Amino acid sequence: MIEIERFTFNPFMENTYVLYDQTKEAVIIDPGCYDPREHKELLDFVVEKTLKVKYILNTHGHIDHVLGNYFAKTHFGVDLLIGKEDLQTLKSVEVYAANYGFQGYQAAEPDQLLDTTDVIKFGNSSLNLLFVPGHAPGHIAFYPTDKSFIIGGDVLFQGSIGRTDLPGGDFDTLINSIHTEFFKFPDSTVVHPGHGEATTIGEEKVSNPFCALK
Repeated sequence: MIEIERFTFNPFMENTYVLYDQTKEAVIIDPGCYDPREHKELLDFVVEKTLKVKYILNTHGHIDHVLGNYFAKTHFGVDLLIGKEDLQTLKSVEVYAANYGFQGYQAAEPDQLLDTTDVIKFGNSSLNLLFVPGHAPGHIAFYPTDKSFIIGGDVLFQGSIGRTDLPGGDFDTLINSIHTEFFKFPDSTVVHPGHGEATTIGEEKVSNPFCALK
């Protein structure tokens, strides 16, 4: 059984997730930790639970989701993985980070570019991938084989959706990703988003003002 721990980091209130199972192997998804206090919070949890981090995963390359890539990758000595279509989004952070007040941002080079056929394995667990562009051109999401949850990044929120006014964003593409990829999951599937509280597929199908099924 996969355990999920959520941390909310940086001024964008971004959700970072640590997933682990009974073997104590873990993956960190979208490390947004930027300052030493946030680094310590993440590290303290890993130490307390005696976890062995296997991968750092990015759902996409926007600044708020990758501020801790360098720290996590170098501290834990593991590979950084991101969807192959979002490499340029990640690389562009170096150009604009200072404009957002993150003069200390350090870029981390990804070690593997993921395709939707890839499977992320850690411990006795595995995560499959969804390609869900619209918020970012190469956005991906992660889910286990039992489809009990989705680590969704900035695709679908509780009562909202990811913004589409950033470079590479497109509203129609995002809505299509939600309808064709997320909404094919059972209504009971829990969506753990990149910001805010968790929700379920069933709830958003009927009540989300942007993408509910009419």
